Order: sequence, then structure tokens, then C-alpha cells
Amino acid sequence: MQKLLRKIMRAPKTIVSILLLVVGFCASPGWAEAEQTIESASAYGALVGQWERPDGGYLITIKGVSADGEIDAAYANPSPLPFSKAEASRDGDGIELFFELRAGGYNGSTYTLVYDPAQDMLRGFYYQAVAKQKYDIQFRRVN
Repeated sequence: MQKLLRKIMRAPKTIVSILLLVVGFCASPGWAEAEQTIESASAYGALVGQWERPDGGYLITIKGVSADGEIDAAYANPSPLPFSKAEASRDGDGIELFFELRAGGYNGSTYTLVYDPAQDMLRGFYYQAVAKQKYDIQFRRVN
């Protein structure tokens, strides 16, 4: 440890300043919050990619998930349809996803899914609001 301190003291002032800044940031209260944000974002990292529903070619493309669970996603059936809501949440060790459509003949239709890491699939159900019907579905990763 003393050797390291001697090296640091001989380093140019800019390096010492940067080290002090980093140490100060790590010790600040904001560090724990930043660490939690990174952990949350990485927990959702497995969701990023393109997912296909094999019973019709419907696609969900997940571009990213923020630490608070907001999903940046697109849907195609096969034409693009916007999600009015796209959210992920942690449930113990699992990840739940919720998507809502508010376009065309899909007003209020939803996907409620759970990520299955063992199979690398999204499983759950699709609620078709217009027909008031619920279907068990799954999405496979295509990339």
C-alpha cells in the first residue's frame, strides 16, 4: 500500500486530481444510487433483442430498458404498431413485461409476459381487447 501511495504522490497533478475526484465520487451518497441504476439496467439486459411470436410472425423489438423499467420497444403485426405502454418489472428473480397497444383494431390489447431465462423465451398471454379474448402465447428470440 505504501508503494502505491508513493507512486501516486509522484504522479503528475492531473492524475492525482482525477484519482481524488473518483475516490470522492465513490464515497458520496450518489454512488449507491448510481450503482443501483447500473444493477437494474443490467438485470434487464437479457431482454434486448428481437422476439417473434411463432403463431403469426408478430415481432417485438426491445431496444433497451431503463433502470426504472421503461422499455424502448417496437411492435410489428406485420405492419408497425406503437405501444402506448411498455414496462418491465422485477418479481423476485424473474422479470415481468407489460405492453399495451392503442392503435387500429387493437385499442387496449395487452401482452403480459415473463422472461424465461432457461429457454430464452418470453411467455405469457395476449389479451385481445376488441374480441375480449385471452390467448396463451410465447415469443422466441430471433436475434
